[in-house]
Amino acid sequence: EVQLVESPGGLVQPGGSLRLSCVVSGFTFSNYYMHWVRQAPGKGLEWVSGINGQGTNTYYADSVKGRFTISRDTAKNTLYLQLNSLITEDSGMYYCAKDRGTWGTDGLDYWGKGTLVTISS
Repeated sequence: EVQLVESPGGLVQPGGSLRLSCVVSGFTFSNYYMHWVRQAPGKGLEWVSGINGQGTNTYYADSVKGRFTISRDTAKNTLYLQLNSLITEDSGMYYCAKDRGTWGTDGLDYWGKGTLVTISS
């Protein structure tokens, strides 16, 4: 069974940082492109970032570029998202998600339950 388990989020002040993780199981982690997607309260899903299976290529939404960093650790079967210079607009539910393939173009077939990130002073 495919499982994606996000770490707890948290309450962070504007300008602060947070590191999210997603431990996966049930598939060969290094064979699949992975994503982070988020949803602000009352808003639609927003793709945040993606990373290829080897961790050599990363991509970011304009809204987070320069502030967030996606990475993965094959040995730990874990996907990470480092969130820096946080602003209130970053608040929402963050989901890790598995791509159907290796290229990040085939759609997201499995999602974690999500972890709540709140940026507030």
